[in-house]
Amino acid sequence: MILQALKEYYDRKPDGIAPRGWFQGKIDFVIVLNREGEFYQLECLQEINNGKRMAHPCLLPYIGKQALKHTMSGTDANLLWDNATFVLGIGKNGDKKLESFTATIKERLGDLDDFAVKAVLRFLEDGRSEPNIFAPITRNHEFGEEICKGRASLTFRLLGDDRYPFVFKRQLVEARVCEAVEPAEHSGTCLVTGKQDQPIELCHLVIKNIFGAQKDPNVVSFNKPSFNSFGKDQSANAPVSKAAAFAYTMALNHLTTRGSKQRLQVGDATVVFWSAKDTEFEKQIPTFFAEPPKDDPDRGVLAVASLLKSVDTGAFVQDEESTRFFVLGMTPFGPRISVRFWIADTVANMASKICQHFEDTEIDVPIRNCKEWPRRLSLSAMLTATANETKFDSKKPNLVKFRNRYYDVKPNLNGDIMRAVLTGLPYPNTLLQRAISRIRVEQEVTYPRAALIKACINRAARFQNHEQKEELLVSLDQKNNNIGYRLGRLFAVLERIQEEANRGRKLNATIRSRYYSAASCTPAMVFGTLMNKLNPHHMNKLPEGLKAIRKKMICLIIDGVDCQIAFPTHLSLEDQGRFAIGYYHQIQDLNTKKIDNQKKED
Repeated sequence: MILQALKEYYDRKPDGIAPRGWFQGKIDFVIVLNREGEFYQLECLQEINNGKRMAHPCLLPYIGKQALKHTMSGTDANLLWDNATFVLGIGKNGDKKLESFTATIKERLGDLDDFAVKAVLRFLEDGRSEPNIFAPITRNHEFGEEICKGRASLTFRLLGDDRYPFVFKRQLVEARVCEAVEPAEHSGTCLVTGKQDQPIELCHLVIKNIFGAQKDPNVVSFNKPSFNSFGKDQSANAPVSKAAAFAYTMALNHLTTRGSKQRLQVGDATVVFWSAKDTEFEKQIPTFFAEPPKDDPDRGVLAVASLLKSVDTGAFVQDEESTRFFVLGMTPFGPRISVRFWIADTVANMASKICQHFEDTEIDVPIRNCKEWPRRLSLSAMLTATANETKFDSKKPNLVKFRNRYYDVKPNLNGDIMRAVLTGLPYPNTLLQRAISRIRVEQEVTYPRAALIKACINRAARFQNHEQKEELLVSLDQKNNNIGYRLGRLFAVLERIQEEANRGRKLNATIRSRYYSAASCTPAMVFGTLMNKLNPHHMNKLPEGLKAIRKKMICLIIDGVDCQIAFPTHLSLEDQGRFAIGYYHQIQDLNTKKIDNQKKED
């Protein structure tokens, strides 16, 4: 199903993905030759992007798997382009690689009556016999040092041949590249297309830009005798025709390209998505989940607002109800790709589930630092809210970068939360546990943590068979009588009374720093002390008017709740989450009233 959907994507993207015999690669430098095969000049095609030099993207001849990944043999040169070790014979086994590069051109294009190809061969032959021929390139004052490192890719152009930017784009050469087909060792029925007597691809191409991969991995590979069923070697066990294998790998490499608008990094999971036909929804997905750019912080909010409006008005249902939409989450597993999740649905259903996610995670933004947080949280903001900050370590694949800081996110959590968002199923239990655990450690109910806890509790309640408890709202809910929620509100008021009693003086230890963990888990251990000892002491320091307001507030919170005589000895995990939400809601309500009172006084 995955390979079939990728091949269909390749077939509908004739202008965006490389055709058979070509692939989307990059060129750093062009060696310009005259008709006699003499060096004329070196052209740099690199472009400056965010202060870094980036190679020029273009379609390159594909004559074998070496186009994506060289072997260690040194004899698998590409056609009319390659890195400097092959084109100029630089570095270890340079002579062997240069000989392979020259032999490849002779083998594939030696019989062509093309003066440009002959000029390239003359230049290479002269360079093999006299290394100084390459000196103007390797000793170039501006780019020579970079070229000598061997990683830069080079190709050729003929002086005065303005019709063709590169020699391999000349008409005769291009036609020969398109005709080139690798011989097949096996033939059979293709599992992707269903066609019979097809040449079978034994070694599938690698996939580039998979986050965390030490080496470029494969989707399909067999490299142990135990996998060779019935004596069939390598991928003959899963027969895919050469044409289908090329199509799905080119499509996936196109989707995983860095900077692709159909690629999203969620922790250690590389996520790509596409639809069965061109849709606006396909282009907007990264905007929904990614952190908004600094120069446009409202982009994500506006995109989600547009999505919610589209679902409400039925735009997706009317225009794209039956259009299939695919999401593929991948992580590296040695030389292979591990499929973390695969979701196939319609655009309309997917849009509705994403909208439900944003509705579930919606909660009041802190009024005191509302500019710091967007109305709609990115997945990175949510994931890092459950993790501790750490230093960058390339050996840790679970590190997530958020606002120039790194966080050690629990393995698999990123893929699990993405799957829950896109399928509409309950969020993973570990998400709620991790959020509550971080609150206990840091004694702080942040905006992302509150949003996560609210979403986890509400969505889990909808899927439970027993009687549904009161759903947590976006703002303070005066009617919510859950014991955890009420105690969280009460704790927030007691903390505010302490602040007001000390009138802004810095305290060595606050109620929150000393008692939050115990109050949210085992209320009976601390609420007696808070209510009978600390609170009366703080109340006596308040002005009479404020004292009356706070006493009334406490009475309203505990009114009707069975904790006047004895506080509960223990709160369940869900009620600990409700405690955090009650605390968060009450703090935001108190802050809002305080700011409103200050505005009235001004």
